[in-house]
Amino acid sequence: MHFVDETTITAVSGNGGRGCVSFRRERFIPKGGPDGGNGGDGGDVLIKASKNIHSFADFKSRRHFRASNGKHGQGQNRTGKNGTTLTIHVPVGTVVYDAETGEILGDLVQDNQEILIVPGGKGGKGNLHFVSSTNRVPRFAQPGIEGQTKKLRLSLKFLADIGLIGFPNAGKSTLLSRLTSARPHIDQYPFTTIIPNLGVMELEDQRTFTIADIPGLIEGAGEGKGLGHRFLKHIERTRFLIHLLDITYTPKGDILEDFHTIQNEIDRYNPAINEKDQMVVINKMDIASQGPRDIKDIQKALKRMGIDALPISALTGEGLKELRRIISKRL
Repeated sequence: MHFVDETTITAVSGNGGRGCVSFRRERFIPKGGPDGGNGGDGGDVLIKASKNIHSFADFKSRRHFRASNGKHGQGQNRTGKNGTTLTIHVPVGTVVYDAETGEILGDLVQDNQEILIVPGGKGGKGNLHFVSSTNRVPRFAQPGIEGQTKKLRLSLKFLADIGLIGFPNAGKSTLLSRLTSARPHIDQYPFTTIIPNLGVMELEDQRTFTIADIPGLIEGAGEGKGLGHRFLKHIERTRFLIHLLDITYTPKGDILEDFHTIQNEIDRYNPAINEKDQMVVINKMDIASQGPRDIKDIQKALKRMGIDALPISALTGEGLKELRRIISKRL
């Protein structure tokens, strides 16, 4: 199933049923009083988060959601049945926007959390409601109030403890698979990952952390180039960033060219992300001899910036025990 983390839908609440104009017509009571019942209320539309849903793929075939209308009132003071509430289920981490104003209507960060999106229209009052000392036989009733229509933009932001970031093919998916039970699709070409992957890492003390492998960022991602904006949002909620550098990457200038490029793109998108606790992991040490960069030079350059750097090989497992220890300490 395709991963979809942005979609637009339309939600329509139910109309209220109209009130009834009716008079008692019983045997021996030829001119009974008014007995028109009220109309039922239209159904509400709710949005509810579910941990069992992971993307908006199901919304591709259905974009319009409508709650049922309230039933009309009837004679003998019978109130119409209310319309059924319609609940739209979305992944945990969904931000709900008014598509026309951009206003945030809700941020669903917990399983079963729900918000009322559009209330149903109220049912109209029947003629019984309008009896007064000056009008004992009202021959009118209220129509029901129409439901509301709202266009919504749904945006999914992962709720991960740790975000893996870096250039395409830096080895993020391989590292995710070694730290967690996740089994992302991995091939040897750029942009292997075109969707974020999630995995859960369990430590020896039984603590667990969720790790998100964010698809490779490229220069211009902060301005929306490539897959940029679609995936930068998934690291907004993370507590800790692990920035992967590829020891075999060939910089055109600065030895930390790839690191600075990613930092600059994140700054353009949301500078607050770069304020998060983060570290650098230098990957592919199993083939370090093939690269133009020296590990000590990279570590020194990062140390001057106050950033710790750990050499690893996600492929062979070198350094992963130490990485787990650091993650346990930092989180």
